[in-house]
Amino acid sequence: MAFLEERIKVASGEGKVDLLIKNGRVVNVFTGEIEKKDVAVFDGIIVGFDDYPAGKVIDVKGDFLCPGLIDGHVHIESSMVTIPQFARAVLPNGTTSVVIDPHEIANVLGADGIRFMALSARGVPLNVFFMIPSCVPATHMETSGASLTAEDLKPLLNEPWAIGLAEMMNFPGVIHRDPEVLKKIEVAGGKRIDGHAPFLSGKGLYAYLIAGIRSDHECTTAKEAKEKLKNGMWMMVREGSTARNLKDLLPLVNSKNSRRFLFVTDDRHPKELLEEGHINSMIKQAVRLGLDPVLAIQMATLNAAEYFRLDGIGAIAPGFRADLISFDHLGRFQVKKVFKDGILVAENGKMLSRSLKPSPSFKLKEEQELRIKQIDEKSFVLQSDQPLAKVIRLIPDQIVTQKVMKKVALRDGRAYPDLDQDILKIAVVERHRATGNIGIGFVQGFGLKKGAIGSSVAHDSHNLAVVGTNDQDMLKTVETIKKMGGGLAVVSGEKTLASLSLPIAGLMTENSVREVHRSLTAVHRAATSLGCRLPDPFMTLSFLSLPVIPELKITDKGLVDVNRFKIVPVFGSD
Repeated sequence: MAFLEERIKVASGEGKVDLLIKNGRVVNVFTGEIEKKDVAVFDGIIVGFDDYPAGKVIDVKGDFLCPGLIDGHVHIESSMVTIPQFARAVLPNGTTSVVIDPHEIANVLGADGIRFMALSARGVPLNVFFMIPSCVPATHMETSGASLTAEDLKPLLNEPWAIGLAEMMNFPGVIHRDPEVLKKIEVAGGKRIDGHAPFLSGKGLYAYLIAGIRSDHECTTAKEAKEKLKNGMWMMVREGSTARNLKDLLPLVNSKNSRRFLFVTDDRHPKELLEEGHINSMIKQAVRLGLDPVLAIQMATLNAAEYFRLDGIGAIAPGFRADLISFDHLGRFQVKKVFKDGILVAENGKMLSRSLKPSPSFKLKEEQELRIKQIDEKSFVLQSDQPLAKVIRLIPDQIVTQKVMKKVALRDGRAYPDLDQDILKIAVVERHRATGNIGIGFVQGFGLKKGAIGSSVAHDSHNLAVVGTNDQDMLKTVETIKKMGGGLAVVSGEKTLASLSLPIAGLMTENSVREVHRSLTAVHRAATSLGCRLPDPFMTLSFLSLPVIPELKITDKGLVDVNRFKIVPVFGSD
């Protein structure tokens, strides 16, 4: 790192810069102007424009230049790969910074999981900023592998890589002044606190905001987003693999309020990373839907940097890090070159840098392995003398669900799936402490005609979630996942048709995004062969155990009415 004096000297023209990027059309995210400029880089920092003697010159031949893109909220674990492999996937798409919430691995391994993620980010040419998980576990209505109190969060928030407190999902705990929740907010010490408050409105919203929470990525309608925007919240426009809100929220964005919006993916599977891209795909979509390209670029760069108070990134200006990308056309936004700290790391969709390191060796302690109490087919029996059941109904392209009352099949005092109505059995098997907890209920919308599918990726506590047409295949699915040490599986006739091993906390693998995609394609194809009609059934399944997203979910402790924030019986109107 050059001394400040040397940087000032070079910026003044009294020396040679490391790199001069010539003939670019620079998108000025401060003013909205586009200016033809040469960009001078020294010691990884932009030091000035135009005429500088340079050790190296790269001519972008009239291409546009904009700051490196920023994902303002992402759970990297949902890509099922480690940070170095994630970086290989997103850097060629122009993403140079991510704000991550390692909430998933924290719910399995606690502080050890968060520190593993921080260690794995070292040496990777991607800015990785950490928001410290606020809700581990998310609620009292599930069994997680760890619990992080306010005291546990203090040392983590003091780490140099920690920039704030991650999404406060327990909004009822904030509103009703839960002492432990309030302590967590206090230990944030003035750092940013992200929100997570679907459908919250009126005085409940005011109470939530009083706590210092300043953003939300859970808005699904323009009406909801407008109320939160008017009351001072930054709007995180989400376009993930399952939850896609950009199209619905974009009509709210205009030249007067656009600086309060930023782009996030939240959760993206390998398929979308490979086929659609990352934040670049959101810019393309927003422009196709009519948004001014410069506003879209601001939302993908400077807005996120300013919200998170990340001085020195998000713009092409003197004193900012030389994280920038070249692209061919404002409408197409085809990324051509990606510079990280002034080094060309990717070009035309391919990584050039060989500096990406593998993750640190990850060894599970015995108590961190999948620990499931002995189960058999009887473990999945659901007894009832009345047919009217609460059923989780899926909503396409959303992680929210509906609660519907349906008559299910009864025989000899037992309740069974009804394939004609597409009502399947769903179970969540506790896998952290061998408690023997199994929550059992019904779900509508998967379309399976035979067999079962299951996953150890099940937000947020990541117990084993399985959906099936019969108890035998559901049992075999759980056994298959346990044997792998975590992962995804498709079973029919008590035979495993396809699987994906995720040995790191049951969430990730050190394989590449492309390798994971191949395995995911196989499990998706196998699920389709059983009649499943969802484009990404495992992503959908992963959110059905998240008891902070309305309306009806299921955990290892039972069926959860999220609106009432309580566990309810499967059968009857209560």
